[in-house]
Amino acid sequence: MKFKLATWLATILLLLACTVNAAEFKAAVVYGSSSKFDKSFSQSAFEGAERFRKETGVDYFEIERASLSQREEAMRKLASEGADIIVALGFYYAAIIEKLAKEFPDTKFTIIDSVVDLPNVRSVTFKENEGSFLVGMAAALTTKSGTIGFIGGRDVPVIRNFGLGYLQGANYVNPDIQILYDTIGTTNSAWNNPDKGYELANFQFEEGADVVFAAAGGSGAGVFKAAKEADKFAIGVDSNQNYLQPGTILTSMVKHVDVAVYHAFMDAKNGSWSGGIQVMGLANDGVGWALDEHNQNLISDEILLKIEEAKSDIIDGKIIVQSYQ
Repeated sequence: MKFKLATWLATILLLLACTVNAAEFKAAVVYGSSSKFDKSFSQSAFEGAERFRKETGVDYFEIERASLSQREEAMRKLASEGADIIVALGFYYAAIIEKLAKEFPDTKFTIIDSVVDLPNVRSVTFKENEGSFLVGMAAALTTKSGTIGFIGGRDVPVIRNFGLGYLQGANYVNPDIQILYDTIGTTNSAWNNPDKGYELANFQFEEGADVVFAAAGGSGAGVFKAAKEADKFAIGVDSNQNYLQPGTILTSMVKHVDVAVYHAFMDAKNGSWSGGIQVMGLANDGVGWALDEHNQNLISDEILLKIEEAKSDIIDGKIIVQSYQ
């Protein structure tokens, strides 16, 4: 079984019931604001943790669907009971990780999408701009109207990095292309508002967009629904979402959070874990774009060749993709 810390009461009861001796390896993953089954950011992390469990037979704790303060206390409880590694997903954990890492110097922490400069913290960031450049190219090479769209989740630097890369990729194909840009909101609820995603996507389609990139977590489901109804294209994010609506999802900008979580757990278990900053981009397969049986009929050989050439040029430094941060 995995140990799921869903509410504060459940957290306390479960942690007391599942206390393990110091010789056992103890790992935990703390999800972001969306469910681990959001088919996007959190689910990618879940898949990485599951890969670790299947390969090693070692269970792990999960913390989700609780307030930020409750998640902090659950993390403190785990650290106080000898957790080897705690992985937290999202920039909003930075202050919590900084505090706990100082309190528990023997516990290893990994934070995704932020940087905490402490010796027992591994900070994993991604070059979302590079992967988004490629799907921006895909959008620009596919559009018939000359107008494409971007819908982000919460208006934060990491989402602006997605948007900036998307814009650069589209402009690389067509400097005159029109790009519509919206975000769902300014709080963490923006990741779980498919109704707003649906509303914004319909607005962009009415304004002439025929391809919309949804970098919005669980809110992207609303964008996909609107695209299907309008007979337009959407682009998925984080996980490969092509399978969700074949024929509608042009491609997905894949961000390999699963790989980051898997290696954090595995390195801690094997004794090879190290702190510091890890940057994941095209060159080390940290980001990419998805081509599979669900969208291969949407991507012509010409489009594939142009995107793969640009990918190689980015890796080789011939194309410089600007970052928001």
